[in-house]
Amino acid sequence: MKTTASPVRHARMPLRGAWVRIVRLVAIVAAVALVSVGGITAVSAWTFTSKLEANSVEIHPEETEEQAPPAIGALEGGFNVLVVAADNDASQSQDLYGERDGATLNDVNMLLHVSQDHKTAVAVSFPRDLVIAHPECEKGDAMRAAPINEAWGRGGLACVVATVTNLTGLDIRYAVSMTFDAVIALTDAIGGVPICLTGRVTDDQVVYPDGNGELQHLDLPAGITEVQGGLAAGFLRSRHGVGDGGDLSRISSQQQYLSSLVRKLKSNDTLGDFGKLYSLANVVAEPKYFTLSSSLTKVDTMISMAQALRTIDLNNITFVQYPGTTNDPDFPGKVVPTQDAADSLFALIKADQPFTLGADSQPIGSTIEPTAPADPAAPADPAAPVDPAAPAAPADPATPDAAAPPVLDGVTGSTAQQETCAVPFED
Repeated sequence: MKTTASPVRHARMPLRGAWVRIVRLVAIVAAVALVSVGGITAVSAWTFTSKLEANSVEIHPEETEEQAPPAIGALEGGFNVLVVAADNDASQSQDLYGERDGATLNDVNMLLHVSQDHKTAVAVSFPRDLVIAHPECEKGDAMRAAPINEAWGRGGLACVVATVTNLTGLDIRYAVSMTFDAVIALTDAIGGVPICLTGRVTDDQVVYPDGNGELQHLDLPAGITEVQGGLAAGFLRSRHGVGDGGDLSRISSQQQYLSSLVRKLKSNDTLGDFGKLYSLANVVAEPKYFTLSSSLTKVDTMISMAQALRTIDLNNITFVQYPGTTNDPDFPGKVVPTQDAADSLFALIKADQPFTLGADSQPIGSTIEPTAPADPAAPADPAAPVDPAAPAAPADPATPDAAAPPVLDGVTGSTAQQETCAVPFED
């Protein structure tokens, strides 16, 4: 088998590169939206399934024996869902996203892992310029070192699944690809998402359509703002408005948005609203927004997944970025895996072992949302009488809690429960 090294590409058009990162944020939203259709009635189930099946793809074409879908409520064990966004939407607006050029690339890749006991979930985002080994695919031989976003051009969604499987060692049975406009459609379907900013965020390099379709430059005030549609997309695209102004620093504001969005999706405001669930289902079934693997087109499967995801506490849903560094001189401008941290992360994921992130896990440009400080412990009253017969409290030895989850250092991210604020970029 021939092994080749792929040439390193230069950074792409900033406006376009900014937009494709938006979909990474809603990758978990896509997964939740997919399983949220468990709330639609049987009246529309047949129409919904027919639309999905007509636009589905096989991600394991080598497996000829059809797998029977699980009965409702019978999904057992853990599962993995890969959500991908490729820059192949020919109808995209050049005013918003820039001109299409070159080969189709899978610029957004997020893997959702749900544990065997359905008590934890981890969503891992893979930087589009992450340089990794690639397996042989339908349209290309194996490669020793190339950016992950070259996988789509070598065999579509099935090749991206094979590439992420090769990297992580996880068995991926379900996958979905989504277009640029799916972000706006999903946000509109649930009625907007609140975001927090520690200061005013402006970005003259980002334009978005307002409610009247007029293009506006991003300008958001400090505090809490509920963003929707084009404004949500504008905030998520902003690189020069948040953090250190770098391409990867906006992940911090993206994770904040994503956590807020998942909190709203799991709230009674959404799960108890038939209209919103129906709108989500229609977005997912729309071919111009989503294409599902054939394994995901059964409503029974989606309902079973929904039952698993709805029981997971927000503190146990963790979003992380695949550990990497941009300081490798052999791959300037690219991301190279930080192997020790990546190995530790996936060892815990494969073992379904809960973990917490280290103290330095907040990315650049993000801070925990300010809250009232805890009251300090009240000092002892020197005038209070002391009972000489009372036994002294035993010293508490500094022994670790055997039941406490391990702390994973070197990985950035947050939980769905954490409320964070984006920090504006300052020259």
